[in-house]
Amino acid sequence: MFEPYTETARRVIFWSKCMAQQLGSPEIETEHLLVGLPRADQVLAVRFLGSPWAVEQVCRAVRDSEPIRDSIPRPLNLPVSEMSERVLE
Repeated sequence: MFEPYTETARRVIFWSKCMAQQLGSPEIETEHLLVGLPRADQVLAVRFLGSPWAVEQVCRAVRDSEPIRDSIPRPLNLPVSEMSERVLE
């Protein structure tokens, strides 16, 4: 499913999926990609977010903005939202 993506993009997707599951989201949204980015590649994250301190602020903002839902078990394959697919392209 994620074969056409680079190794870095696949790592971002992996960490994004972890965040989406933690928050009980039914799919991987763009905000989850934003949180997955610093975990996958710190240099790339600083390039996009401007500073290493912005990373924690972004993560906190995403966690605070998501509605509270039950966690989704790990083995579940979450789909990537249409908007997230466009971002990854």
